[in-house]
Amino acid sequence: MTRPGARDRAEASARPAATPADRPPVLSIRGGALGFGDRVLWSGLDLEVHPGEFIAVLGANGSGKTSLLKAMLGEQRLDSGEVLVDGHPAHRGHRRIGYIPQQKIVAPGTPLRGRDLVALGVNGHRYGPPFTTRSDRLRVDALLAAVGATHYADRPLGSLSGGEQQRLRVAQSLADDPALLLCDEPLMSLDLHHQRGVSELIDARRRDHATAVVFVTHDVNPVLGMVDRVLYLAHGRFTIGEPDAVLRSDVLSALYGTPVEVIRARGRIIVVGAPDGDHHHEVVA
Repeated sequence: MTRPGARDRAEASARPAATPADRPPVLSIRGGALGFGDRVLWSGLDLEVHPGEFIAVLGANGSGKTSLLKAMLGEQRLDSGEVLVDGHPAHRGHRRIGYIPQQKIVAPGTPLRGRDLVALGVNGHRYGPPFTTRSDRLRVDALLAAVGATHYADRPLGSLSGGEQQRLRVAQSLADDPALLLCDEPLMSLDLHHQRGVSELIDARRRDHATAVVFVTHDVNPVLGMVDRVLYLAHGRFTIGEPDAVLRSDVLSALYGTPVEVIRARGRIIVVGAPDGDHHHEVVA
């Protein structure tokens, strides 16, 4: 048997790097279906999310986007099908999942400090009275530094801006070094500057640690350049694919069953005419 030589090493280095789809999925949904009463949110949903992949979930209000995240978190039981995380059924409190909730401004008088919020992600799962060890403090400091929040970590949450608070929630979601990061409208109510900052934090985590990201949003534009695939939910149906393959007039018209126009202007995408109940509106997608 010949030992590998310089030629073998050169050929190995010339091979393309592994893509997300080359690795086992972090998240799998097989035959997923969910409805409320007589209304079907989605059915027959098959989805695999691989390490380092960024999936944007779009759709009108009431299409089941947040319910989908709850199913991934093990908080929502499907009507049929299964949700697997690392090959095992999803369940509450899964340590391989990080979660960034919708932006909710903390009341001005709240005494909880920024580092206290992040510490809840580090030791909040433990039983008994809260007790912070030296390793916990070091972990909190590292998380604060990673999201650029060190300089306001000791200020009360209620004194911080929405963008500063959301950076702390990103830090909290990374406390357990998750393989999967679920984001539920994390940019809501943020100005453009903070939208960009929070989006870049999430994307940096994805790129540097191969963390898979499922990102629910009503506006894909702030993250469009980061997205690998789009899952679009509408009227009990769905379509999934690369952004350019999904965000098209013909594809969304077929999905909604009515004429829908996708407009691209100045690097932004706007979906016009998508029905929502008995109304018509513009969906920034």
